[in-house]
Amino acid sequence: MALAVILALVLAVPLIVASELEAERAAPSRAQGATPARAFAGIPQNGNALGSPSAPVTLVEYGDLQCPYCAQWAVHTLPVLVARYVRGGRLRIEFDGLAFLGPDSVTALRTAVAAGRQNRLWDVVDALYLRQGAENSGWLTPAVLGDVARAAGLDPARLARAREQTWVTQELLRAETSARRAGVRGTPSFAIGRTGRPPKRVELRSLDTAGILPAIDAALAK
Repeated sequence: MALAVILALVLAVPLIVASELEAERAAPSRAQGATPARAFAGIPQNGNALGSPSAPVTLVEYGDLQCPYCAQWAVHTLPVLVARYVRGGRLRIEFDGLAFLGPDSVTALRTAVAAGRQNRLWDVVDALYLRQGAENSGWLTPAVLGDVARAAGLDPARLARAREQTWVTQELLRAETSARRAGVRGTPSFAIGRTGRPPKRVELRSLDTAGILPAIDAALAK
């Protein structure tokens, strides 16, 4: 399926960028070009999932890799969740990517999903957020994609071939369906629940840790 068709399918999702969330439109504060892969060293990855499959609670993140709010959450809040819950086996996190901000969103997402086949989706997602430029500015160049692949420990040429595969398209459509069912209308959005059960969308008042920790603790207490 051509990228233009895929983009049209994803654009059909009735989503609105998360302007209702009060968060600064700040660029990632970690150094550009930093290697993110070690942030997840020792943590199981399986497709779009980060963390032990036996973790009692699953958090689903819906994000667009060009969304600056998503990058803010990934840089400042995600590391806290990884250290506090994921490494201890209490939480697993799934990334259901969406692409509605432009062609670079599609390319970035297809690259991340393709990396999931090698269990490196989260490394690629983090690397892309660290290198994120202004929306639709042409920041996602072949050079950037190559750097992202190498930072995640992947072969750039192999990853480029993989992102054009039909199974990647199918995964994008699955994530789109998941977002529809969850009632997602902006990014980043989140759903949480006991692992193995349908998660419920959670409304955040902020993108810092105070916005998400109560929902995680409540789910763990059930």
